[in-house]
Amino acid sequence: MTPLRTPRFIQRHVADTAADRREIESGLMQQPAHAAPKYFYDRLGSHLFEAITELPEYYPTRTEAAIFASHGAAMARRIGSGATLIDLGAGNCAKAIRLFPLLEPSRYVAVDISVDFLHDALKRVQREHPALDVVGLGQDFSATLDLDDDLIGTRGVFFYPGSSIGNFTPGDALAFLKRVRSQAQGGGLLIGVDLVKPGAILQAAYDDALGVTAAFNLNLLRQLNRLIGSDFAPADWQHVGLWNESASRVEMHLEARRDLTVRWSGSQREFRAGERIHTENSCKYTVENFATMLQDAGFEAPEHWTDERGWFGVFWAPAG
Repeated sequence: MTPLRTPRFIQRHVADTAADRREIESGLMQQPAHAAPKYFYDRLGSHLFEAITELPEYYPTRTEAAIFASHGAAMARRIGSGATLIDLGAGNCAKAIRLFPLLEPSRYVAVDISVDFLHDALKRVQREHPALDVVGLGQDFSATLDLDDDLIGTRGVFFYPGSSIGNFTPGDALAFLKRVRSQAQGGGLLIGVDLVKPGAILQAAYDDALGVTAAFNLNLLRQLNRLIGSDFAPADWQHVGLWNESASRVEMHLEARRDLTVRWSGSQREFRAGERIHTENSCKYTVENFATMLQDAGFEAPEHWTDERGWFGVFWAPAG
C-alpha cells in the first residue's frame, strides 16, 4: 500500500514592509525613476499576467510548452530520473507537474516567495502523486538561494522555466546562475530562455492590441499606492513597451500623460509630461551567449532545444 503523505511547508522569507517602502521611495526619486517588477504581482496583477499568456502576441508560454512536448523525452534521457526537482517560482506548479512522468523525481520542492500561494497547488500535487515527497519553500530566491543539503538530497535538478531569467540584468543573471550552480552539485539546471528575434515581434508581445499588458503595467501604480500611501492616478499614465536593440532587451515604462506631482507621506516627486518610470526589463539572448553565461557560472557545456523558428530555447546545464 502506498504510504499516505502530506506536503511539508517551510517559510523562510519574512515580509519587510519598511524595507519595501524604502526601496520604492528610493526608486521613485531616481533619475530616471524606476520600480521593481516584483511589485506587479498582487492578486489582480497575477490574474492579468495569466491573461497575458493567453494573448496571440505573447508567444513565450506556448512556445516553451511546445518545446517540452516535442523534446521532453530527450531532456529526460540527459537529466536522468530520481533527482530532487527544485521548481523556482513554482506558482501553480503546472509546468513542473508535466515533467513528472519523464523525470520521475524522488522529491519535489516548490519554491516561491510565500508558501501561502503554494498550499492548494501542493495539496493537489500530493493527491495525484501520493508516494512523492512534496515540499513548499517560501523564499525570495532572486535575492537568496539557501536550500539545506538534506532538502536537495544527493542530486538536485533546478527548474526555472518561463524566461524569467530575462528580468535580471546580465550581471545579476550571472550572479543568480552562480548561486544555483553552488547548490546543484551532481545535478544541474533546466531553464527556459527567450531568444533574440525581430523587434516588431518582441514589441508586440509586450504591447498587445487589447491592452492587457498595459493594464498589468498600470496596476503597479495601485500597488505603490497601497505600499507607500502615494496618490498615483493610473489615468494620468500610459504604458510604453519598447525593444531596446542595443541592450538586447524589451523595456516597460509608465509615461506621464501631463505634468503632475505624486505625493506620499511627507515626500513628493514632480513628473513632466512624457517623463517615465522604468518598471521592467526582459533581456533576450542568443543561444551562444546564454550558453557562455552558463559556463561562466560554473556549469558544464549545456545542451539546448528550440522551436522550429528559433524563438525560444530550453537549456540543460549539468553541474558536474
